[in-house]
Amino acid sequence: MSKTASTMTQTPNHTPADIGLFLIRAALASVFIYHGGQKLFGLFGGYGITGTAGWMASIGIPFPTLSTVLVGATEFFGGVVLLLGTGTRVAAVPMAFAMLVAIVTVHGGGFDAQKGGMEFPLTLAVTLAALALTGPGRLTVGRLIAGAGAKREAQASPRPSAA
Repeated sequence: MSKTASTMTQTPNHTPADIGLFLIRAALASVFIYHGGQKLFGLFGGYGITGTAGWMASIGIPFPTLSTVLVGATEFFGGVVLLLGTGTRVAAVPMAFAMLVAIVTVHGGGFDAQKGGMEFPLTLAVTLAALALTGPGRLTVGRLIAGAGAKREAQASPRPSAA
């Protein structure tokens, strides 16, 4: 089977931009799954819902248990969504908002992260906003599944004979 000019000039399945967006999503996902897991489940040395809600109450956040569950779920499940890539734009918006709330309530005293400043949550919020604007790229679970299904269909359908 010889390659035709049209098959040789097709764009690759995944461009460097797609790979770059996947790396950004994967890095963000790891941060958010980690921190959401701490808040919701007490994973990775976290305090779970009760402990985190107690801390939120101590700094004056209203409805501390509800706030803990909402931010923990936003972080943990939003991180999973980012990793999968399906729903990235929808998940990135509340995740960025959670980081803006963190800046206002906890990290607003300065910029330097070593001094408790907003450097890290601001970086996360801006990166999430960029993902909300650009989308996840083509390296997503949804596209991989769709591509595998299309490939199976193409293999299963009879090919016309070369008469």
